Amino acid sequence: MDEAARAIRAAAPADAIHYFYVVDSAEVLVGVVPTRRLLTAAPDQTVAAIMVDNVVAIPDWATVLIASEYFATRRLLAFPVVDGKGRLLGVVDVGLFTDEVIDLARRTYEDIFQLIGVHGTAQRSTVDAFKDRFPWLLSNIAGGLLAAVIASQFEYLLRDVVVLALFIPIVLALGESVSMQALSLTLQSFSDGPFVAKRLAAALWKEFRTAALLGLGCGAVVAGVALVWRGQAVVAAVIFAAIVLSMVVACLLGVAFPTVLRAAKADPRIAAGPVVLAAADVATLIFYFGLGARFLG
Repeated sequence: MDEAARAIRAAAPADAIHYFYVVDSAEVLVGVVPTRRLLTAAPDQTVAAIMVDNVVAIPDWATVLIASEYFATRRLLAFPVVDGKGRLLGVVDVGLFTDEVIDLARRTYEDIFQLIGVHGTAQRSTVDAFKDRFPWLLSNIAGGLLAAVIASQFEYLLRDVVVLALFIPIVLALGESVSMQALSLTLQSFSDGPFVAKRLAAALWKEFRTAALLGLGCGAVVAGVALVWRGQAVVAAVIFAAIVLSMVVACLLGVAFPTVLRAAKADPRIAAGPVVLAAADVATLIFYFGLGARFLG
């Protein structure tokens, strides 16, 4: 420790933000020594004995925005930069970023979490975290219960055509995934200007074409598997049609719902994710069971 302290005093600028990173013989980052431990440790203690080995590091491929998210979401003033092998390349500190860049990173980070109804950057107690997340889980519960009610109306169909039950998870997953993709892209496209109906129509048309292609591709893959596996062409056709219709509707929900919220001067980031997921599940099951009952029941 005495040797380490002398080396730090000799090399570190007086106005630097002091975090003391430890590397091994191959320059691989292995730990960080907190300043308090360094000052209070006995001179004969080793650095390895007092260092913290769980180090948060920024990869060298990170953009400025990604790097600024580290400062926006963690209470640290500097981070080490490492390459793909974990070797220490340098250090970036908060002084390299303007307040505007860090605020932008904080908003971007928060937007991602608010898609699922969670505030990502807030330092909250257990009770506050519960209050933050529980209301949006109620939306998922409501959607799940409604989906259960819909499924209960088609118990006879599931008894007679068991293969339909086997593909419910993948059909639901495709609808949910494409709805969240559309929602994320829609939120990214929002500007601070006024709501424009033509912009919504253009976005819906573009998403409709994209969703149709996605649905055709995914539906063909899943229906092909169902046909090869079970050998039932009608069942495969129902699965194909249900996937195409549900993915198109889920995409449109991902565009329309946040846009309507924004037009109503509500924040579309907070409630859009859980509600769109629940709506996509309900729409998917309606198409899936409706088509099944029509052609297989």
